[in-house]
Amino acid sequence: MSERLQVPMLEKLAKQTAVYGLSTIAVRFLSYLLTPYYTRVFAPGAYGIVTDVYALIPFALTLLTMGMESSYFRFSAKAEAAGGDVKAAKRRLFATTWGITSAAALLFFAVVVLFRRDFSDWMGSAYVAHPDYVVWVGAIILFDVWGCIPFSRLREQGKALTFVGFKTLNAVLNVGLAFAFGAAGLFATEFGVGWVFVANLAASVVTWLAILTTVDRVVPRIDPQLLRRIFAYSLPLLVSGLAGTASEFLDRQLLKYLVPAGSDPMAQLGVYGAVTKIAVMMMLFYQMYRLAAEPFFLSNFRKEDFVQMNAAALKYYVMVSMLIFLGIALFRDFFALIIGRDFRDGIFILPVVLGANVLTGVWLNLSFWYKREERTPLAILVTGTGLVAMGCLGWWLIPRAGYFGAAWARLGSEAMMVAVSWWLNRRYFPTPYAWGRIGEYVVTALAVFFLCEEVTRAVGTEQAWAGYACNALAFAGYTCYLVRREHIDVRAMARAALKR
Repeated sequence: MSERLQVPMLEKLAKQTAVYGLSTIAVRFLSYLLTPYYTRVFAPGAYGIVTDVYALIPFALTLLTMGMESSYFRFSAKAEAAGGDVKAAKRRLFATTWGITSAAALLFFAVVVLFRRDFSDWMGSAYVAHPDYVVWVGAIILFDVWGCIPFSRLREQGKALTFVGFKTLNAVLNVGLAFAFGAAGLFATEFGVGWVFVANLAASVVTWLAILTTVDRVVPRIDPQLLRRIFAYSLPLLVSGLAGTASEFLDRQLLKYLVPAGSDPMAQLGVYGAVTKIAVMMMLFYQMYRLAAEPFFLSNFRKEDFVQMNAAALKYYVMVSMLIFLGIALFRDFFALIIGRDFRDGIFILPVVLGANVLTGVWLNLSFWYKREERTPLAILVTGTGLVAMGCLGWWLIPRAGYFGAAWARLGSEAMMVAVSWWLNRRYFPTPYAWGRIGEYVVTALAVFFLCEEVTRAVGTEQAWAGYACNALAFAGYTCYLVRREHIDVRAMARAALKR
C-alpha cells in the first residue's frame, strides 16, 4: 500500500478510535467515580470482595460469549465479500450468534442458582454467609451476555454514538444507584457490598431492554449449519480468551490463597484492586483502541494493505501508551488521592501495573493477523503461555511480596504473550513493524522515568515541588522528542480536529 493511501486509512482508524475514545472516557469516568467512593465507604477487606467478583465476571463473559464477537465481525465481512443478499446473511448471522450466547447464559444462570452454596464455598469464607451474592452476580452476567452480540452489531454497523449512548446509560444508572444506596445507609447493613451488585444488575437490565430497540425485530434463532462454521473459527478464540482472562484474574485469586503469613488476603486484594483502578487512562486508551481496531482490521483489506497499516498502527499505539505511562507514573502521588487513605500504601506498584497494560495493547496488535487469516488456534498458544507464566510467577512471587509480587507476575505474563506473538508473527506472517523505533521510544521513556525517580529521591519530601517540576519538564521534553522524531505537524492536526 502506498504511503499516500495508507495515511487516509490510518486517519480513519484514528477517527474511529477518537469517537470511541472520547465517549469511552466519559463513560468510564462515570464508572471510575465508584473507585474513590467505594474505597472510602468500605474497608480494604470488604472492597476485596468487589475486586474479587469483578475480576471473575470477565472470565464468565468470555466463556459464555464463546469468541462470537470476533466471529461476528469476521463473518459479516465474509458475507459482504460473498455478495448476494447481504442483509439476509447478516440477519441470519446475528440471530445465530445471539441465540447461542443467550442460551449459554441462561443455562449458566440456572446452574448458579441451583448450586449457589457450592459456588459460595469455593469462592471463600467471605461469601459463605452470603450465597445470595453469587446469585446477584450470576444475574449480572446473564444480562450482560444477552446484550453482548447486539452491542457487537452496533460496532460492526459503525453506530458508535448509539453504542456509547447505551454504555453511558448503563454507567449513569450504576453510579447513580450506588450513590443512592450509600446515601440511604444500605452499605452499612448486613447485606453490605451486596448492594453494589444490586445496582449493577439494575443497570444491566435497563441497558438490555434499551438495546432490544436496535435489533430490527430479529429474534435469537440458531442456524445449525452456520453455527458449525462459526464454531470452527470461534472455538480456538474461546480457549484463547479463557486462558487470557484467566491470566488476568489469576493474580487476584492467587492473592487470596498465597499472601505472606499474617496478612489479610481480602485486604491485600482490596488494595491491589484499588491501585490497578488508578491505571484508568491506560486502560481507557487500550479499550477505545480495541473497540475501533478490531472491526477495522478484520475487514476485507488486501494482505499488503493490512500488513502496512497494522505495522504503522502498532508504532503509534506504543507512542501514545508511553506518554500515558509517564503522565501517570511520574505523578502517581496525585493519582493516589483518587482512592481512600487506607489503600494508598500500595501506590508504589502503579508503574508495574501500567507497564503490564502497555504490553496488553502490544499483543492485541500482534493478534489481528491470525484472526484475519483464520488461524485462530495460534491464539491458544499465546494466551496459554501467558496463563502458565502468570501461575508460575504468581506462585513464586506472591508469597514473598504480596500484591507487589502479583503486579510483577502480571507484567511477566504480558511480556511472555508479547514474546510468543512476536515469534509467531515473524515465522508465519512477517510484518514490517518498526521494532527499532518502537524500542527506542520505550527505552527513552523508561530512562526518563528512572531519571525522574532519582531526582525525586534526591530532593526528598521537603522539596517535593522541585521533583514535580522536574517530572513536568521531563514529560514535556519526551512529548517534544516524539513530535520531532516522527515529524508530526501539530498545527495541522489541531486544524483538522477543529474542522471536525
